[in-house]
Amino acid sequence: MTFSPPDPTSLLAQPWTPFAHTQDYPFTPHLVLTQWSMLHAGDSEPLPQNPAVLEAWSLFHTGHFQQAEEAGLAAGGAGITVANKAALIHATYLEPSEATRLARLAQVTERAERQAQAEPNNANAWFWHAYAMARYSQGISVSTALAMGLGMRVRDTLHKVIALSPQHADARIALGAFHAEVIDKVGELVGRMTYGAQHALSLRRFQEALLLNPSSVIGKIEYASALLMLEGEKRMEEATRLYEAAAATEPLDALEHLGVELAQMELSE
Repeated sequence: MTFSPPDPTSLLAQPWTPFAHTQDYPFTPHLVLTQWSMLHAGDSEPLPQNPAVLEAWSLFHTGHFQQAEEAGLAAGGAGITVANKAALIHATYLEPSEATRLARLAQVTERAERQAQAEPNNANAWFWHAYAMARYSQGISVSTALAMGLGMRVRDTLHKVIALSPQHADARIALGAFHAEVIDKVGELVGRMTYGAQHALSLRRFQEALLLNPSSVIGKIEYASALLMLEGEKRMEEATRLYEAAAATEPLDALEHLGVELAQMELSE
């Protein structure tokens, strides 16, 4: 499927809004190597063998997202995964222009799909393809995306990720969010019959994810959001506890910093 936001070339040529706290996360390739299992507990990304890819990851974890994308693309191979993740995290948390955000999400959707087709056993090629489609769907409205068939593609691709990488906590978070958002938009009956979305399955996926990666900031945030979408005020206390736990986390890297800021923002609203 081709995504065509207006004039994407000029939008994508704009400089990226910088992450303001890079000085707090001065990662080097060696530091990334020593902390790899913690940094990638959510996505189960294999430790790279190419030093250029490790360098790209150090830029990512520091918060130099545009440079990480450029370094990942230059490295090729496993570096494409760094490039895709860097572009998607920046688009999700830092890009102020909605048009540019959609253009970048569309670009990564297609780039990750090409990577996945070239490397069909690469779980994170499929994962970032699904993640990009999901964020794009949110940008154009979940209802519109469901009508376009994107919802089923996201769901089926995330199932593929888990089949390829059974310990992939982030894919379970994304699946839990898929079920919750579909039910929130079309109701439980239509959601179940048309899209296979289930209330209980949404919550189960989050619980599985947090068993695999108990410290996941985004897992706590998305679980809290799903509880409120699915069950409303009666789960407010539990959702608040999850937001509070996420907000109190000491960030390990730039990505966790962005998640902690998001949790703090949710609590302030």
